[in-house]
Formats: sequence, structure tokens, C-alpha cells
Amino acid sequence: MSCLVKNRLVYLAALHSRSCHTVVAKSAVVTQPLNFLNGKRMEPVNTDKQQQFPLQYPATGEVLKTVQSSGAVDVDIAVTAAKNGQKIWASMSGFERGQVLKRAADICRSKQEELARAETFDTGKPIWEARFDIQGCSDSVEYYGGLASTISGEFLQLSKRNFAYTIREPLGVVGGIGAWNYPFQMATWKSAPALACGNAFVFKPSQMTPLSAVMLGEIYKEAGLPDGCYNVVQGEAETGQLLCNHPSIDKMTFTGSVPVGSKVMEACAKDIKHVTLELGGKSPLIIFEDSHLDNAVTGAMLANFLTQGQVCSNGTRVFVQKKILNQFLEKLVERTKKMKIGDPFAEDTTVGATISRQQADKVLSYIDIAKKEGATVLCGGEEVTPEPKYSKGQFISPCVLSNCHDDMTAVKDEIFGSVMSVLEFDSEEEVIDRANNTEFGLAGGVFTRDLCRAHRVIAQMQAGSLYVNNYNVYPVGVPFGGYKKSGIGRENGPEAIDYYSQVKSVYVEMNDVEAPF
Repeated sequence: MSCLVKNRLVYLAALHSRSCHTVVAKSAVVTQPLNFLNGKRMEPVNTDKQQQFPLQYPATGEVLKTVQSSGAVDVDIAVTAAKNGQKIWASMSGFERGQVLKRAADICRSKQEELARAETFDTGKPIWEARFDIQGCSDSVEYYGGLASTISGEFLQLSKRNFAYTIREPLGVVGGIGAWNYPFQMATWKSAPALACGNAFVFKPSQMTPLSAVMLGEIYKEAGLPDGCYNVVQGEAETGQLLCNHPSIDKMTFTGSVPVGSKVMEACAKDIKHVTLELGGKSPLIIFEDSHLDNAVTGAMLANFLTQGQVCSNGTRVFVQKKILNQFLEKLVERTKKMKIGDPFAEDTTVGATISRQQADKVLSYIDIAKKEGATVLCGGEEVTPEPKYSKGQFISPCVLSNCHDDMTAVKDEIFGSVMSVLEFDSEEEVIDRANNTEFGLAGGVFTRDLCRAHRVIAQMQAGSLYVNNYNVYPVGVPFGGYKKSGIGRENGPEAIDYYSQVKSVYVEMNDVEAPF
């Protein structure tokens, strides 16, 4: 390829990037109201200027909009609309509900590029990553559309021609609170199974990523979902508390940190509400000496560096068997250094912007603590400015730490950034004990050519989502969720139906009633 052609392609990529930036920043996605109530965008009733927050583009720090938090009246409007809409939605057959969800999935696919651009603006992640996210979300909505018609009870034949049957019914109104790393995924993974079961849904996205959840509301509307069955209220912690404590909410589903998840569970306990929680992790990735080394390095990078390391299931404790440790580190550092940090809208960017200044400072502080505690930074761990226009953004080079030990702060705590801690091990028995020595249990992985060992190790790992010879893949239909403090319940698979429905048992007597009196 000639230098002239190369320069032309670079110019066109830059032009496209600026175009995406301008289109999203000035589009109705940003400028219109960001609450979605009873089938349309609405401004909050709450006008308290003390309850506002900025919508910022992580790559530049640019404030796109000041967003008003939803207050008690706004949450009540959303829940009331949900109660009314749910009666209509629940009266429809599972097949009819499924048809709506399948149409919504098709619309998501037709709007993939628009949704991906909004997702990148919200999160700062590379555009190609956002596309994969949207594609997976579309598949998830379609999957639950297919399951909707299969949701049913059971028939039990009893003695003397008596029988019983069960009816699987919706819970009613489900409230959801999402995290900022996968905003569209949070909205779809929670709303699709809830809607498939006949519930209505009220969602509060993270205040840092408010855009795509509202776009999902418009998609559901276009697909034929009755008004009120999907609602979005924007806000910070107080809005989430109002949603959790609302007397007409029948269930809460939350994704986020363990401390906040505990508060959600506490709020639900007061009214004995159903609750599912997808919380933090500090997952182990075990690489045995017989592994395919290049695949293991790829797996470790997937386990740590997607979405700027802001992934709850990340395998940030990478245990490498002693015999291959040096080879592994050499290949890992070489490949990590080649990752391109820069414009999230550029197709060749592999490292985008960290979500906020606060989160970037947190990540950098953990790296400083690790160095003070004796870890060696083999590469990365520095704040960089890819271009002058990103001087107010937050970009951190992916960090690899060696000479780590199990009691280091960076090895024990969930950092939520691109910081990989590499630890040496000798034996299988030893590494299993060390891998399980954590309060978390969200995910984990094993790389080995010995499948007998893989299954043996996996059987002993205390985590809900495990990988053999890969990492951080989420095929639709495979349940996702954690053990221990990493959560309660499952998402993304058929098991989710159990968490969004309840069973009614009916006994039918076919004979004269017998009694001792």
C-alpha cells in the first residue's frame, strides 16, 4: 500500500471520528429528555438544582449536558405507569410477548451503529467493542423472545383421579439499577427476561451512562410494547434508593459494587421483596505449564484489558506455573505494549478512556500502592494523553504487575481498571487453594491442554462463571452470576426466568371430601 493511500485512510478515519463525535453530541439522543415514562421521553418533575449531575464524554471531559435527577414524584410516576402497563402486558400470551421482544431485537440490530456510537460516548470504550456489545444484547433480547412462549407450569397426576397443576406468573413491577461499564447490556439483560415473564420494568441507569437505556425504551415502543411496561428514571444514589423503597416495586435487580448491593438487599428485606444481585469480583485465571502459550497470553489480555479493565468478571489474579512464567511474561509484555491508546471512535484503538477522573485516580492509586508493597511494573500503569484534544480525558496504559503475592492490596481488592497481577505457583493443589482465597466468586478460568485436569480444577473453583481455554465470553443462553459476595441469581440464561416469576400451585379434588369430623 502506498504512503499516499495510507495517509488518505488515516485522514478519512480521523474525519469519521470527528463526525461521530459531532453527530452524537448534537443529536436528539443527548439533547432530548433522558427520562422515559409511559412510552415517551419526559423531563423530570423534580427541578431541584442541587440534584443535578453532568453527562461527560470520558475521552475529552466535555460536558455534553446537565442532567436533572429524578425525585420521589418522578419515581412514583414511573412505577404507577408500570403497574398500569403490566396488567395489559401480563394478559397477553407468552407467544405474543415473545413476538414483541423478537421485533425489538431486530430493531436493535438495525440501529446497531447508532447504539454503538451512543455507547462509546457514554463509556469511552472503543467503537468496535461497543458494536460487539450491542450485537450480544440484540441476541439476548431475541433469546428471551423465544423463551416467552415456553414459560408455563406443570401438571401432576395424583391418586384417585385427583390432580394438581402449577402456574408460573409474573412478579409484577421490577426495578433495576445498572452499572456504567456495560449500560446497554444492563438494560437488556435485566429487562428482556422480566418482560418475557409478563412483568413491567423501571430502570435507573448509572448517572455516568444515561443514554442507551432511553434508546432501548424507544425501541421497545416501536416494537409494540404497551406504554408503561418499560420506564427509565435518571438519577444518582438517592433516585436508586427511592426506587428500592417504593412500596409497589415487587423485585429489584442490581449490578454494581458489593457495598451498594448490600444496601439494595437491605432495602428489599424491609418489604420482603425479591432481589437479584450481580456484584464485584477478583477472579483467578490459572495458566498451567502445558498450556498453548500464545492462547494463554491472549486469554489473560481478554481477562484484563477489555473496556479499559472495567469488567466485573475480569481474571485479574493471573496464576502462572513457575516453569513457563518468564516466557509468559515476555510474550504478555510485548503484546500489551502494542495496544493502541487513543480516540475511542477510531477503528484501530484498543484502549479507550477510563470512565471518570475519580475512577482513573483510583486505578492509579492502586498501582502506586502495589509498587510500594513490592510489585514490579513490567509495563503501563501511567496516565497518557494520546492527542492534545484528549488532555482533559482519562487514558491509562494497560498495566502488568509481576512479583506479586496474595496479600498485596492490588491482588485482594477489585480495582476495576486495566491492572493485571501475575502470580507464580508450583502445584495444582496449591493454586486451587489460593484461587479460592477471596470473598468474591464471580468468575475464573483455566488454561491447559489436559482436559481431565481442566474439569478437575474447575470442579473445585468457587465461582459461578468459569472458562476453559478462553475468558470473558458470554454466549447467549449461558447463565451468568456469582458465588459468595459476588451476587445472588443468574442472568443471560434460562435460569433467569425463575428469578422474574413466581409459581402458583393448584390442587383439584375429584372425589367427595373426606374429613375426621
